[in-house]
Amino acid sequence: MNVGMLPKGNSMHQAETLQSIMAGRKARHSLAPAAGPMVRVISITSGKGGVGKTNVTANLAAALQRLGKKVLILDADLNLANIDVLLGLTPRYNLQHVFSGERSLAEVLITAASGFSILPGSSGILELADLDESQKLFFLEEMEGLGRDLDFLLVDTAAGINGNVVYFNLAAQERIVLLTPEPTSMTDAYALIKVLSSRYDVKRFRILVNLARSDREGKTVFRKLSEVADRFLDTISLDYLGHLPLDDHLPRSVRKQQLVVEGFPSAPFSAALAGVAEQLAGERPETSAAGSIQFFWRGMMTL
Repeated sequence: MNVGMLPKGNSMHQAETLQSIMAGRKARHSLAPAAGPMVRVISITSGKGGVGKTNVTANLAAALQRLGKKVLILDADLNLANIDVLLGLTPRYNLQHVFSGERSLAEVLITAASGFSILPGSSGILELADLDESQKLFFLEEMEGLGRDLDFLLVDTAAGINGNVVYFNLAAQERIVLLTPEPTSMTDAYALIKVLSSRYDVKRFRILVNLARSDREGKTVFRKLSEVADRFLDTISLDYLGHLPLDDHLPRSVRKQQLVVEGFPSAPFSAALAGVAEQLAGERPETSAAGSIQFFWRGMMTL
């Protein structure tokens, strides 16, 4: 995988800053998985653009927050990060400022009106593999502190099957594949699942059908995808998470830079998404190192 290098212009200043931050701290953390609270790391991904992935991610975060869950979104669409635009927010900092030691993780986070937090991404997110040991320890320590206050980390990936998309899906604990009834969306969703399962041995995917005209249409889309996967892919599990209806309230909310679940809580889309959030919140996921936010970032550093 092609991983960029950290900017060199202020490298000496960055090193001195991180050394001063790390000074006096005991290196009590190693890169081995650390015990900690269970944070569910879920990537929300798609085989193509235009399926409403960012909108679904933000509304799902708000719906989970309403259920008393503490949620953080990582905007991992490196080429078209737009969750902040969707919500009318203007982040001053991003992950690059954490890597360089200029800002703490808490200073980079922004909070949406619904109460969930957003970690703005940057092209520097793929530079994790180039951080030195001191930087990695510092960043993991920051994440461990953050993880104590979280229930869900939702990773809004880019669309497609490029390296960035694969990168984040491999590091996540769970994967929700979003698609629509359009034939091209189903084809591209299958292509993404095929790459992750055949090349990287990912075997479980949850399927969420967006912009469906009815529950019947949503289930039909899922059935078609399942039939193709069963025929050509070995030992994978596709679980139907549900459908989100085609709803006129969606474009109205986007124009207002407002979440549907907040502006129109009784809308069909809001009701369906609330059901998805309730299902996720009520589950008891397997307890494993892969369920922690620390494991996610350790995975990002070593992939």
